[in-house]
Amino acid sequence: MAAGYVAAGEDHDHERGADRKGGEDPGAGGDDGASYREDQEERPDELDDVFFQLWFGVCPDITGPRRTNERFLGLRAARIRASLRTPMRLKIPKGDFAGYIFDLDGTLADTMPLHYAAWDKALRNAGLKGALDENRFYALGGVPSRLVAEFLGRHHGLKLDPERVYRDKEAIFMGSLQKLELIVPVVSFARKISRTRPVALASGGTRDVVRSTLVKTGLADLFPVVVTADDVEHGKPAPDMFLLAARLMGVPPGRCLVFEDGQPGIQAAEAAGMQWVFVPSRQSA
Repeated sequence: MAAGYVAAGEDHDHERGADRKGGEDPGAGGDDGASYREDQEERPDELDDVFFQLWFGVCPDITGPRRTNERFLGLRAARIRASLRTPMRLKIPKGDFAGYIFDLDGTLADTMPLHYAAWDKALRNAGLKGALDENRFYALGGVPSRLVAEFLGRHHGLKLDPERVYRDKEAIFMGSLQKLELIVPVVSFARKISRTRPVALASGGTRDVVRSTLVKTGLADLFPVVVTADDVEHGKPAPDMFLLAARLMGVPPGRCLVFEDGQPGIQAAEAAGMQWVFVPSRQSA
């Protein structure tokens, strides 16, 4: 086994927090597959109802919610509760993985609270009374940003210009990047595995925002392959992003492992024929 390779089927314990030194690897020089610990704390103008059903588990033309992805929601809730008590644990599935694909928001960078605050303010500017539904927001993790504006507007019964709200939100978010912290367990794993395997980033954000976030966090040089919502016709939960990332890495989709914090991203990974690792992005349930 090559030096620095992290064996599949192992649990890797870490704590969340800011990776201020950018580039240090707590696993360097250790035994292959050993657990290692980080000491720091951690498009269209009309909605596509098919995608709406996939993301929310509801059908617009009937009354009442449909059955949601119970497997994902149960897993997410359990791991969020566990993350409040213990350091984050990444459970790597067994498999001969030749390429690794990482989501950005809520997976590599703890941006989700910043995105929530930005969407909350932008929607209030557009007429929202009261707070943005936090559970609905987190259910949209990985969905292309322009569609998020439409879905949140519909959920809260707002008549709004999705493009205007989206641009307002992005400006608010970009102004808050100084508060950004990395999710050290995932970043450490990505740095370690990148020594021996190709890695890629696949984010539902727009190219400008993704690039700015990567530069701000010092992750730009880590990912030679970056796929954003601007690069594909269909974002998550469609498999397009992950399939494109695999092709650019030169790796068969079935030999890729995806790191994701959102249900749409996990649905996209499964649609692409890829295994995945769930990363809890919320610090409260």
